Amino acid sequence: MSKDLDQVPLPGKKIVPFSNAIFAENPEPRCPCLLLLDTSSSMAGRPIEELNTGLVAFKDELMADSLASKRVEVGIVTFGPALPVTHFQTADTFQPPLLTAGGDTPMGAAIELGLAMVRDRKDEYRRNGVEYYRPWVFLITDGAPTDTWTQAASQVHLAEESKTLQFFAVGVAGANFDILRQIATREPVALNGLRFRDMFQWLSNSLQSVSQSRVGEQVPLVNPTAPGGWGSVG
Repeated sequence: MSKDLDQVPLPGKKIVPFSNAIFAENPEPRCPCLLLLDTSSSMAGRPIEELNTGLVAFKDELMADSLASKRVEVGIVTFGPALPVTHFQTADTFQPPLLTAGGDTPMGAAIELGLAMVRDRKDEYRRNGVEYYRPWVFLITDGAPTDTWTQAASQVHLAEESKTLQFFAVGVAGANFDILRQIATREPVALNGLRFRDMFQWLSNSLQSVSQSRVGEQVPLVNPTAPGGWGSVG
């Protein structure tokens, strides 16, 4: 995990007073993960059911690691319409929402909303003297944007170039991979079937590895498209 260039570990022994009781009670470094989840009408039926099951498994996996439960923070933005469903919470307080499907796919608006949430959260970390790992943004969709998305893509590319976050895109059957490749700087991963639970287990294991490292340390990740993995090249 390379270092977030707009964040440096806090100087030496400097004491920074806490203004937020949450950070005062838990001053551990934070590893924020934002989930951008497609809940448009095409996700109705088994896809949204499996996505909900995967979110519960994600919570359970993170809670199985005592350090990750205090360091990993989860935020959720859904699109169909674009809404902040869960503001950043550590895994021990995160409650998986029960998502329902409906509406179109305003992916561009969701990405911009999510990136703003990440920026705001990093500002809170700085104000409260809390170190943090480079945030992860994890997009899951089974379609194509129904709104303007080029500005959102530009923001993602700028954030990746400045190493202020890492953006991952996962396409469920029906996703427009041509557009996902223009939004993400990494190759999008195609979800094999509806293996949301396996995908969230991989995500949890990856975040656990990051949370157990030092801030700024490079952490190798398991390739999700390896034989037997939950994904394939889109």
